[in-house]
Amino acid sequence: MAADSDNPRSEPDATRKVDPQRADTRDGYRRRIERAVALIERAIAQGEDPPELARLAEAAAFSPFHFHRVYRAMTGETSGQTVARLRLLQSLRLLAGEARSITDTALAVGYQTPQAFSRAFRQGIGATPSELRAEPERLRREIARLAQPPGSAASSAPLRVEVVEVDPFQVLALRVTGGYPQQNRGYGRLFAWAAEHERMEQLSGLYGVPWDDRRDVAVADCAFDCMIALNAPFEPEDEAFRRVPMGSGRYARLRHVGPFDGLEALTDALLAQWLPDSGERLRDAPLHHEYLDDPDETPEAVLRTDIFLPLRDPSDA
Repeated sequence: MAADSDNPRSEPDATRKVDPQRADTRDGYRRRIERAVALIERAIAQGEDPPELARLAEAAAFSPFHFHRVYRAMTGETSGQTVARLRLLQSLRLLAGEARSITDTALAVGYQTPQAFSRAFRQGIGATPSELRAEPERLRREIARLAQPPGSAASSAPLRVEVVEVDPFQVLALRVTGGYPQQNRGYGRLFAWAAEHERMEQLSGLYGVPWDDRRDVAVADCAFDCMIALNAPFEPEDEAFRRVPMGSGRYARLRHVGPFDGLEALTDALLAQWLPDSGERLRDAPLHHEYLDDPDETPEAVLRTDIFLPLRDPSDA
């Protein structure tokens, strides 16, 4: 299970030393993200489809496990939102600098029809292309606004991050799709399995892996692994359940106190503020949560959830 904060293998962030030759600094992370943005910009300038997520992750030298989360945390938007913003930006530049038609402008930046172009304009700017072209000063202001991403995550308080070694353990996992009601039902099925197999006394932890971000993916389509840990061997017979290995490595651990709705924002802060200056590198494993309180018995304001971000071993090349 997770190493306790008093365990000698835990490494309080305030006292850890970072090798300056290996530290991936904030500027380094920014440059890696900029490589992905450059691919998007090039595709838009050439009127091509935007690169696939895997290609963007490769350009930024991030694992697909983590790219979308790091990208969102560092820029304040998803790669898809970057595509939409930069398409609008390129179209504004074309409208400002060349006497081309609205249709030609739309096709030049990758919109299939002038109608789709106008819809994107109304949604992103609140005006039509013709209206904006007739207001040169407003056009310049929108170009300046769209030239910059929203900005990385910010936290008003310092993050209390610990680097901990987590021993390997096994969980019984069930994949669900949807929001909190579906997740609650998933945990209910796991507890029912444990009760049916007389395993309730062996329960040793409650975990979850959020594969999608509710801010970026429709809640109904969000994939989530509900997990319970057992301190004795087990073998699930139902194909819906899986035995999944967890732990076995180093993690950055950050505690969230409050409603589950705040987990994404705190994860953004962990990735955008702590990670770039930590000298740590991400390991190809999913981020996971450990739920320390029962939400049916604990007020939302004091619910404790630990976020575990997988890190490489310092000896890894």
